[in-house]
Amino acid sequence: MGSVSIVGAGPGDPELITVKGQRLLAEADVIIYAGSLVPKALLDYAREDCEIYNSASMSLPEVLETIEKSVQNNKKVVRLHTGDPSIYGAIQEQMDALTEKGIEYDVVPGVSSFLATAAALKQEYTLPGVTQTVIITRNEGRTPVPDRESLRSLAAHKSTMCIFLSISMLSEVVEELIAGGYEPDTPIAIVQRASWPEQRIFRGTLSTICKEIEGKGVDRTTMIVVSHVLGSDYELSRLYAPEFSHGFRKASI
Repeated sequence: MGSVSIVGAGPGDPELITVKGQRLLAEADVIIYAGSLVPKALLDYAREDCEIYNSASMSLPEVLETIEKSVQNNKKVVRLHTGDPSIYGAIQEQMDALTEKGIEYDVVPGVSSFLATAAALKQEYTLPGVTQTVIITRNEGRTPVPDRESLRSLAAHKSTMCIFLSISMLSEVVEELIAGGYEPDTPIAIVQRASWPEQRIFRGTLSTICKEIEGKGVDRTTMIVVSHVLGSDYELSRLYAPEFSHGFRKASI
């Protein structure tokens, strides 16, 4: 029997795939990749004789059929997902179906786009005295969101919020965040295609950001970050303070 690996491709930069993920791509007999999101440059790691399928034009039954036939033919299969497959990756239904068919698989994590966004912004999401919480969420669209997880409800925490899959509804996002408790002058950053060569960054406040990106073609593959950490004063971490002792260092003061 062959093998199946569900691999996180990372946010876009081909070098941000994990070492293990790159190795599995190089060893694969079959690669099924999310062509609408995964950069084709990642396929350069594949062998010339590798069978490559773009899942953007495939249904779930077709993906599963391709995997099943490949495994039966003793082939190594990589199912390549964008970012980290555990976040909005739609992999649970695939994993459950593989389990039902008796096909074993491994999952290899990847660098999520919300982390690549922090790198692009050169920003730490968890600053002492500002916030120690990061909320990963999305606005309701074709996929429903439970009422208790609405942007309006989550905004009450006023922590760092990374909002996926919502740029087309930015005005609604802003309205919900302000209604939920964020002040209109709360900083916001929008990063399109974080880590890609065409990466773009826009900054503003909840009250200005819609006008800031108007007419600039900001659409898919975009992360919205709302947080007081963006340009905020903060307390220094105690971890490196001279008077702070821990298991690896004694206080020097």
